Amino acid sequence: LRLKLRCTPGDGERRYGPAREVESSGPVEAGPGSCTFDGRHLYTQRVCGPGSVRAVSYNILADAYAQTEFSRTVLYPYCAPYALEIDYRQNLLKKELAGYSADLICLQEVDKSVFADSLTPALDAFGLEGLFRIKEKQHEGLATFYRRNKFRLLSQHDIAFSQALLSEPLHGELCQQLARYPLVQEKVLQRSSVLQVSVLQSTIDPSRKLCVANTHLYWHPKGGNIRLIQIAVAMSHIKHVACDLYPSIPVIFCGDFNSTPSSGAYNFISSGGIAEDHEDWISNGEEERCSMSLSHPFKLLSACGEPAYTNYVGGFHGCLDYIFIDRNALEVEQVIPLPSHEEIATHQALPSVSHPSDHIALICDLKWK
Repeated sequence: LRLKLRCTPGDGERRYGPAREVESSGPVEAGPGSCTFDGRHLYTQRVCGPGSVRAVSYNILADAYAQTEFSRTVLYPYCAPYALEIDYRQNLLKKELAGYSADLICLQEVDKSVFADSLTPALDAFGLEGLFRIKEKQHEGLATFYRRNKFRLLSQHDIAFSQALLSEPLHGELCQQLARYPLVQEKVLQRSSVLQVSVLQSTIDPSRKLCVANTHLYWHPKGGNIRLIQIAVAMSHIKHVACDLYPSIPVIFCGDFNSTPSSGAYNFISSGGIAEDHEDWISNGEEERCSMSLSHPFKLLSACGEPAYTNYVGGFHGCLDYIFIDRNALEVEQVIPLPSHEEIATHQALPSVSHPSDHIALICDLKWK
């Protein structure tokens, strides 16, 4: 489609000469119209009060995965090709994130260039400071943004799961157990997954500190056993930060866990332990069994509950994303409702012209107990 625009005669013609026809230089596409997040912005028009924290967790769909031939033809054939373009999606993302007036934003699948050139300047204008951790051998990673007038950064403690397992003494026992299962060990060590951990201090009440963790676990449907190992490493590392380095500070653990509420990983995080006979230890068949009994000391609660889905694509929809909070120190003030099924399915599935990712952002307001 090419548009010809004709200037209206009048004052302009007297001032600048006769009207001319101007032809657009590129295709003209439809805009998003009504966006899936418009209704959510009605709940988040203002930054929440000094005793509260608005947290967001969101897998924003890396450009590296959105614009492949496989994505266009197999994963997201229902999505208009222009709506998968990075410029189009970035504009929607910036509009969406700015409208949430958040204090903490944990993002997954963040392209390095999108973080540096798009999100950082856009969110900086709304008072947010950004931190980035790239995955090993990848173009994308994790980003955590925090509101500057509510928090200051005390320290960062990011790790790559595979490197931490091999090199950090606090994972020594787990490493020994894993060595008994060479097939699984090899898979765990091949993964590029990382954990971003930031310790923040309240600028309003310096006695209040937060350990904010952000991750994106292994994606494969049969990788439940790999995710259990990744969670075990994550929880040991978070324990080191939130119990040893900063004794008894509250934890907020966000991310795309690629785990439904019925999974071993969700069970492990929310109950504090996983039995060695849990079915997820044989998620990829008996030959890759790696039975272990694991535990962690935290009392964690999924702040947004267990929505029907946080990921909605053509062949799958389910809840994979969570904001886990320390139930001893934090409580939920409100959860911002997810878009309705009608809004999500208007264009069949996600992403779409009105939604920039295949995931949906989780948003909740928390307060200290």
